[in-house]
Amino acid sequence: MITIDRLAPSDRDTWEQLFRGYIDFYGRTEPDAMYERSWAAFQEDTRLHALGARLDGRLVGITHFFIHPSTSGPDLCYLQDLFTAPEARGKGVARALIEAVRVWAEEQGCCRLYWMTHETNATARRLYDQVADNRGFIRYQIELPGPR
Repeated sequence: MITIDRLAPSDRDTWEQLFRGYIDFYGRTEPDAMYERSWAAFQEDTRLHALGARLDGRLVGITHFFIHPSTSGPDLCYLQDLFTAPEARGKGVARALIEAVRVWAEEQGCCRLYWMTHETNATARRLYDQVADNRGFIRYQIELPGPR
C-alpha cells in the first residue's frame, strides 16, 4: 500500500539518499550544504515543500515543489523534483506523488501544476504523458480550477 505524507525528521537520511539518487540521475553533483539547506526548508514548509511516498511503511519516493506567482493569472505550482527508489518503480509511487501534489496545489488555489523532464527520460515521460498535457516544451501541466 502506498501512502503519501510530509517528511518527518526521522526521514532525513533516507530522503537524502533518494535526493542524491535524483541528482545523480541527472549527472549533477551538489555540495552537502545544498542538502542541509533544502532539508531545513522542507521542514519549515513555508516556501519549499516536500512529500514522501511510503510503500508498506518504507520511504521509497520523494517530491519537492513550490508555488510561484504568474503574470497572467492565479499562482502556479512547480513540481521541481520527483524520484522513486529503483526497487519501487512501476508500482504507482510516482503517480501517487504527482496526484498528492496536484491535490495540494488545488487546495492552495493554484491554477496549474507543471514540471519538466529531460527529453531522454523515456520511462518518466510514459507516466507523465498519461497524467498531464505535454505542451511541446517538455513541460507538463495539469489545469486546476483555481481560487474558489
